[in-house]
Amino acid sequence: MAFADNLRTLPSVAQISAIELLDDAGQVAATIPNLPGKAGSLAVYAALVAKHGSINVAAAEEGLSLFAEHTDDARKNPGNHPNIDRLLEVIKSGKGYQAKVIAG
Repeated sequence: MAFADNLRTLPSVAQISAIELLDDAGQVAATIPNLPGKAGSLAVYAALVAKHGSINVAAAEEGLSLFAEHTDDARKNPGNHPNIDRLLEVIKSGKGYQAKVIAG
């Protein structure tokens, strides 16, 4: 399925203002806000955290599938899709993130 089709299968993120990804030291490594252009990534990450409890290797692999055609573009153009690049790095390194969902 295409990314847009996958998004329609995910829960709404209307009640979420952002997700913070925390490194091993508990520091915020990244924030995905609920803003135009980022809401799709937020929906994917929120669904992954709800299912897996964190962004671990299994979550990252599922996330790449959900990002569909954007995953191929991210592989060809590193840096263009930082939220996908992060999932690729989780798979490569085996190091994931705890996540803090911020309501809003």
